[in-house]
Amino acid sequence: MNVRMSGNGIFRAGIILFILSAIPIYGAGVSEDTFHDWYGEFGDYLEPERVKNTGLTVFPTLLIPIGGEYEGMGTAYTAVGRDSSFLEANPAASSGLEYTELSLYHNNLIADTNMEGMVYTTRFDNLGIGVGGKHLHVPFTSYDDFGAQLGTARYTETIMAANLSYNFFRSFYFHGVSAGANVKAAYRNIPDRIAPDQSAAAVMGDLGLLTRFHFLKFHSSQNPNFSVGTTLRNVGPPVLDEPLPAMWSTGIAWSPFRPVTLAADYNVPLILFSDLPPPEPGYAVGAAVTVTDFFTLRSGFLMHGGNPRFTMGGSVGLAAMTLTVNYTLDMTTQLTAFDRFSVHAGFTFSDRGRGERQDTVRQLYLDALQSFAAGELERTIELTDRALAIDPTFQPAAETRAMASRMRDLQFRMEAIRLDEDEPDEENDPSVEIDE
Repeated sequence: MNVRMSGNGIFRAGIILFILSAIPIYGAGVSEDTFHDWYGEFGDYLEPERVKNTGLTVFPTLLIPIGGEYEGMGTAYTAVGRDSSFLEANPAASSGLEYTELSLYHNNLIADTNMEGMVYTTRFDNLGIGVGGKHLHVPFTSYDDFGAQLGTARYTETIMAANLSYNFFRSFYFHGVSAGANVKAAYRNIPDRIAPDQSAAAVMGDLGLLTRFHFLKFHSSQNPNFSVGTTLRNVGPPVLDEPLPAMWSTGIAWSPFRPVTLAADYNVPLILFSDLPPPEPGYAVGAAVTVTDFFTLRSGFLMHGGNPRFTMGGSVGLAAMTLTVNYTLDMTTQLTAFDRFSVHAGFTFSDRGRGERQDTVRQLYLDALQSFAAGELERTIELTDRALAIDPTFQPAAETRAMASRMRDLQFRMEAIRLDEDEPDEENDPSVEIDE
């Protein structure tokens, strides 16, 4: 069954999503005090179970979204993974990205706290690789007992990651199962004037799985519309006897219609190599609606600890560049300040010839079908062989070749039988004279 949405329908869906996302701020009569009162009541609802055991880990930067679609969908991205922000969500996604990408991020957090990031990723058929990192910096000013300024210092956290993934079992009818890993290094710089002997380094890793398939699909497309992913993040030894914020996340993503993507993640915090109790599990939900070919709206909600977080944003595609802007509402947001605002500039490059090769394979296959319909079996086999030499996983060509080969073999056998019947029988044919 094919169900298509008109342009007006897509536009209305995008407007509805935007309005629903904006309700927490722009609802009737919502002032800053009302906004924080609402959040306070919501926080009271969460106590004591969800809030307990939070804040027991180091390197909180590992849990702050870098930006892009990952942040825009409320971090419900474990099973989505379709732009370079996958690096923080699921390391298995790099083997499924269409293009080589370079992304630059800026995230304005609380007050004058900022975070910068960069990710580069590319793919060689079933092999995906990537590198990236982010840098959080917080300025501090110290004063003496009389209020005189003594000097300034800067607290920083830097995370670097190298990614590798591979897509197994890929074929024309099955997207495959991608497995990937990140190796990460982190460094925290705390000047001695703030707290001596607190600077530290850490190493950790991520593991992830991702698969896509067709399920409950109401539109025509060769691309799978349903995906499932799971990932284990930030697994590493403690730093100065404090554990890392390890997390196990499992998510699904579903596109019932071409312009709509819905996603949900379930997050289980882990306290590894420590006797400390882990925080309560959380969840994230997100949605993306493609309003036009160049404009996409997104919204998401993340519950982690006692800080519910709403995010809304959108992307504008400009030729080979995509500009993404997100705004986040949580307990740290001030409506009078320019906080929790992120900008992502993504640059797409070539697909290393994959698209051109796919077009060539499809054209050879169509030519082979025409030859098969005309009864030109040798030509059909030749064309399908050429298609399979370019893409051995293109199963329709292999199936057509097998059918043409069977029909050709059958013709050979029928011809052999006919020729055998046409040969004269030398013993019983009276027209044959026997010399004595």
